[in-house]
Amino acid sequence: QVQLVESGGGLVQPGGSLRLSCAASGSIFSFNSMGWYRQAPGKQRDLVATITTSSGTTYYADSVKGRFTISADNAKNTLYLQMDSLKPEDTAIYYCWARAWIQGYWGQGTQVTVSS
Repeated sequence: QVQLVESGGGLVQPGGSLRLSCAASGSIFSFNSMGWYRQAPGKQRDLVATITTSSGTTYYADSVKGRFTISADNAKNTLYLQMDSLKPEDTAIYYCWARAWIQGYWGQGTQVTVSS
């Protein structure tokens, strides 16, 4: 049973930083790709960033490009999302996602609130 457990969310002021972590129950190389999505109240769940585990190739949504960085630590089986220069519009529940061939997996989500 695949488990993805997020941590690192919280309350931060505009312009601040947070680092989200997603601990996988097994090797991240068992996944073809991993990423982060977010869902703000009353809105759909949107893609934030992805990483291809074999090549390290990354993709970012335009709204976070230049501010967020996705990375993976193979030894720790952990995916990260470094979020800098946070804005109030980044407020959302952030979900970790992983894909193994045609099967997708989700974490339970972690709340990020950007407010003064």
